[in-house]
Amino acid sequence: MAKIKVAIIGCGTIATNAHIPSYLNNPDVEIKYFCDIIPERAEEKVKKHGVGTAVVDYHDILNDDEVQAVSVCTPNNLHNQISIDFLRAGKNVLCEKPAARTYAEALEMQKVQHETGKVLNIGVVNRFNTSVNMIKDMIDRGDLGEVYHVYASFRAHRSIPGLGGMFTTKEISGGGVLIDWGVHYLDLIMYCLGDPQPLTVSGEAYCKLGRNIPEYSYISMWASEPDPNGTYDVDDFITGMVRTEGPTITLNGAWAQNIGEDECYVDFIGDKAGIRLQYGSTFKIYSAKGKSLYEIIPNYKMEDAFQNEINAFIRCIQTGEKLPSHIDTVAITAKMMQGLYDSSEAHKEVSFLD
Repeated sequence: MAKIKVAIIGCGTIATNAHIPSYLNNPDVEIKYFCDIIPERAEEKVKKHGVGTAVVDYHDILNDDEVQAVSVCTPNNLHNQISIDFLRAGKNVLCEKPAARTYAEALEMQKVQHETGKVLNIGVVNRFNTSVNMIKDMIDRGDLGEVYHVYASFRAHRSIPGLGGMFTTKEISGGGVLIDWGVHYLDLIMYCLGDPQPLTVSGEAYCKLGRNIPEYSYISMWASEPDPNGTYDVDDFITGMVRTEGPTITLNGAWAQNIGEDECYVDFIGDKAGIRLQYGSTFKIYSAKGKSLYEIIPNYKMEDAFQNEINAFIRCIQTGEKLPSHIDTVAITAKMMQGLYDSSEAHKEVSFLD
C-alpha cells in the first residue's frame, strides 16, 4: 500500500510535540511538506527529520495531487479558512482544537466538509485518551447507573499563556481559558456522555487578572514572555451551567486566579457510582455496596493519545470510518462554548430550544 503523503501547516509547539512525531511513527505516512510563515521553522523541521520540503505559503500545496492529508496547527483565526481551502482542494484535514473561533465559523467548516465529502477531524485528543475511553465504556455499560451531573474544574493559579500575544488577543484566539483549556474538558465530557444536545446555557466570563500586563505576577509562562504593549481582552476565568438532553454540566475554569492551587479534574456523578478523572491522568471510582463505601483505583497502561489520534486519522482516510472527533460531533461542543460566551455577554441564560 502506498504511503499517505501529509503536509504540516504551522510548525509551532503542537506540531512539534504531537503531530510531527506521531506521523513519523506511523509506517503508512510520509511527510511531504512543512509549512510555516516563519521560514526558519519549516526549514528546521526538514533538516531535523530528513524528510519533506519547507514551504512558507500553504497555497503552494493546495494543488499537489500527491498530498492526501494535512494537519492544521496554526493560530485559531486561521483554522476556518485553511481547513476550508484544503477541503475544497480535495484534501483530508485534521485541524487542531478549537475547530474555530466561533460556532458560526465551525458550522461553515462543517458545511464544506459535507459538500466535499473529505475528512474533517478536530484535534480533541482526549477522545483518544485511555482513561477517557475507559470511563466512556463504564458509562455505556451502566456501571455508574444514571449519570445525572458532571462537574469540570480547570483552574490554575497564574498561568496565562503568552500574555499580550496571540493567546490573549480575542481577534486571533476567539477567547481565553474557555476556548483554550475548556474545550478539552467540555469535549471529553460530551464524548463520555454520547454527545447529548445542549438545551440551555448560562455562564459568566471574566477578564480580570491579566489586564495590567506590566504588573502581572507569575512564576512561569510557557508560550512566551509578556508583551507589555500587547493585547489582553479574553477571559481568564469562566463559570457556567449547561442543561443537556441528558445530564447537567457545571464548570469553573481559570487561566489565573488568586487561589494558589491547580485543580484540574472532571467528576462524573451517577446514582450507582461516581468517578473523578484527574485531567490527562488516571481516575478513581467511588461506590457503595451494602453498608460499605468503596474507592477503587484502576491500574492500567496509558497509551499515547496523540499517537492514537494520528493513527486513527490515517486509518479513517484508508477505510472511510467516521471518527468521534469528526466535525459533526465537535460542532456540538463549539455550540456549547458559544452559548457560554453569548450568555456572559448578555448576562442571561441562552436557550437552544427555539
